[in-house]
Amino acid sequence: MWLVERVGPSRQEGRKGEAPMSEHENTELVQRAYGSFRDGDIPAVLDALSEDVQWVSPEIEGVPVGGTWQGREQVGQFFQNLSEAQEPRQFEPREFVAQDDRVVALGHYAWHVNSTGKEWESDFAHVYTVREGKVTRFQEYTDTVAIADAFRQG
Repeated sequence: MWLVERVGPSRQEGRKGEAPMSEHENTELVQRAYGSFRDGDIPAVLDALSEDVQWVSPEIEGVPVGGTWQGREQVGQFFQNLSEAQEPRQFEPREFVAQDDRVVALGHYAWHVNSTGKEWESDFAHVYTVREGKVTRFQEYTDTVAIADAFRQG
């Protein structure tokens, strides 16, 4: 059962004798990362990630931000590509759902594609795995047809 912003202990197991983070703490970590992104503070976003983070966005032909990015350095390149390729017009995480070491963010965004001048928008689901106070995995679900159309020349 998924719980929305449930406060209380998590069933995830800590490593090296550390207490596991609660679902509430995991949700707060993700919310802080979104705030840093909105503020343009990409170093703070990267600091919320583990060294070996796996970052997965839908792979779409002709779209420079799709694919799997491994480690903080590659995720930094993802954000560089993102800022060069498109500009956010709206970015609104609306709901956070947490269970154990997972946090799901549901929201809506709109983007302007720099190379085509086109705009696209979509609802999104972002799934985070959090361990030992860091995001270890990110998976994005969104409208890939809208993205492909916006990046298509002509």
